[in-house]
Amino acid sequence: MNVKDIVALNEKETRAGFGEGIHELAKENSEVVVLTADLAGSFKLGPFIKEFPDRFIEVGIAEANMISMAAGLTIGGKIPYTTTFANFSTGRVYDQIRQSVAYSDKNVKICASHAGLTLGEDGATHQILEDIGLMKMLPGMTVVVPCDFNQTKAATKAIANYHGPVYLRFGRPKWPNFTKEDGSDFVIGKAQKLSNGKDITLFACGHLVWKAIEAGKILEATGVSVEVINIHTIKPLDVAAIVESISKTGCAVTCEEHNIIGGMGDCIAQVAATHCPIPIEYVGTKDTFGESGTPNQLLAKYGLDTPNIVEAAKKVLARKK
Repeated sequence: MNVKDIVALNEKETRAGFGEGIHELAKENSEVVVLTADLAGSFKLGPFIKEFPDRFIEVGIAEANMISMAAGLTIGGKIPYTTTFANFSTGRVYDQIRQSVAYSDKNVKICASHAGLTLGEDGATHQILEDIGLMKMLPGMTVVVPCDFNQTKAATKAIANYHGPVYLRFGRPKWPNFTKEDGSDFVIGKAQKLSNGKDITLFACGHLVWKAIEAGKILEATGVSVEVINIHTIKPLDVAAIVESISKTGCAVTCEEHNIIGGMGDCIAQVAATHCPIPIEYVGTKDTFGESGTPNQLLAKYGLDTPNIVEAAKKVLARKK
C-alpha cells in the first residue's frame, strides 16, 4: 500500500474505543471486571455499568488501592481492568504495580487514558510523558499503544486473552480513525505496516501514527518513498519487522507522544544498534514537562506535529547520504 491511499474514516476518541470494547468484551467473557478511580465518565463506561453493575467497582480517588484490589481479584480467576488517567495509572501507583502486579505476574490490565500532551488544557501535572518508559522496564509487562478508535477497541478485547500484566495507553481527543473496523489488522506483538517504501521508515505509536501518515504523504509528493510502520506494541517488540524495514530503507524517524528518553524511539534504536546500525532522528518531547493548551497547539510547540516529522525525515535522509 502507498501512504497516499490511507484515509481517515471519521474522527473518534480513542478512549471511546475502550468504552465500546470493554462493553462488548464483557458480553463474551464473564470473568472481566472493571475498576475505576472516579473516572467512569471519562472512560465511557456507562453501557458497561448499566448492563453489568455487579462487575463494576468504583474505588474513588484511591488509585493505589485500586491496583492492589485488582491484583487480589486475579487470584479468584477474574480479569480486572483498572481505569484512570495515564499519570495516575503509572507514576502514582508504580510501587503497587511493581510489587503486586508485575513481580507477582498477576493478570491485571492497566488501562490508561488521557496520555501525553493531547490531554490538553489539564496541563503538565496530568500530561505524563514518561509512562511508556516506566512500564516497559517492568519484567513481564506488556505495553500496548493503539493509534485510533478501532485499534483501541480491538486492543481492549485482545488483551483479555493475553495472560499476564498489560499496560494499555490511549488518549482524550477526537482523532482520525483509519484502521480496520473489525480490528483484524491488530495483533499483539506484531507491528502494522501501513505503507511500503524504500527510502525511509517512519515508526510511530499512538496519536502520532496519523501525524506520520500525514508527513509521509508530504514526503512522497517530493519523490521520497516512505514506509510507515505502526508500533502499537512497544513490548513485546516486533524486532523482525523493524530489522526488515530498516535493512531496506537505511534510515528512520521515530514518532511518539512521549519523552524521547526511554520511549519507543529508544526501543527502535536498541534494535538498530544490535542488528542494523542506521541514522535515526527522534520526534518526541525533549526532557521536558508539558503545559496547558489545545492538543494541536501543544504538539506544534513541543515539536511533535506533521511539519516536525517532515523536517526530521529530511535531516535523517541527508545523514543517510
